[in-house]
Amino acid sequence: QVQFVESGGGLVQPGGSLRLSCATSGFDFSTVAMAWYRQVPGKQREIVASLNPRGANIGYVSSVKGRFTISRDNARNTVYLQMDSLKPEDTAVYYCNAPLNPPLLNYWGQGTRVTVSS
Repeated sequence: QVQFVESGGGLVQPGGSLRLSCATSGFDFSTVAMAWYRQVPGKQREIVASLNPRGANIGYVSSVKGRFTISRDNARNTVYLQMDSLKPEDTAVYYCNAPLNPPLLNYWGQGTRVTVSS
């Protein structure tokens, strides 16, 4: 079945870095665009970064441009998010999914929590 397993979150000080991973299964990963999302309690989930099946056509929400880098390894069915120069406003639970595939959007992982605080 379709699975998204996010990992790599944690507590980090402002200015620090984290690398998130999302291991996927149950669908043809190499043929779908992927994205990282984040959600803060009481707010809607927002898309943070996305890339196409080949790892190109990369886009970021303006608040993370220049600080976050999305990438993927199609051989490992995994998408990554390198987060640098973290700010307290980056605190959220981070998820991955396939933004252009509505059937896959019915499945969500448990997410990985990122807390940026001194």
